Amino acid sequence: MTFQKNDFIEIEFTGRIKDGGIFDSNIKKDLEKLNPNENPKPLIFCLGEGMFIKGVDSFLIGKEIGSYTIELIPEAAFGPRVSELVQMIPSKIFREQNLNVYPGAVFNFDGRIAKVLSVSGGRVMIDFNHPLAGKTVIYEINILRKIDDLNEKVKAFIDFLFRREMKFTIQDKKVTIEVEKNLSKFVEMFKDKFKDVLGLDLEIKEIENQPKEAQ
Repeated sequence: MTFQKNDFIEIEFTGRIKDGGIFDSNIKKDLEKLNPNENPKPLIFCLGEGMFIKGVDSFLIGKEIGSYTIELIPEAAFGPRVSELVQMIPSKIFREQNLNVYPGAVFNFDGRIAKVLSVSGGRVMIDFNHPLAGKTVIYEINILRKIDDLNEKVKAFIDFLFRREMKFTIQDKKVTIEVEKNLSKFVEMFKDKFKDVLGLDLEIKEIENQPKEAQ
């Protein structure tokens, strides 16, 4: 039985730069090469919904359970390098924010991640390209199973959208998610996505904001 768009699957994977090293994995022996203290986590995602790198996502539609090696050119992976995304920024911007700027430093500019290439006089050269832009990459994928359980699908979708666990219940084609008051309007913005991907109406149950832990 082949996989179709909107099917949820669980995979093990390792991503490598062609003729280079590993840059991502959820397999213990490979993940340890990136970070010995990191614990691998299962990856469940919905095909055709942009939840995984587009070249792999497209490749897996029409495939079956099994192992695959996928080579992706930059356009199907992290995109080509764009010279316009390398920019000069006055160093005073960093000084005003009390930021220590040096080659190799990484900063977040309103959600855009940038790497410092050089510091010269009053100018800082910043690269807004993805670190793997322009690279041909190879993914080794092992499809473990198709996900049929609706609770597993919802849990995986919530984790992808909000990068956190949220309590939820499913009843009569409706999913009710417990959401802190300060996040409720943000979560509500994804009503259409829950309907399109899971066929479920979304209802928000507001809860009190959790107190911050003492430092």
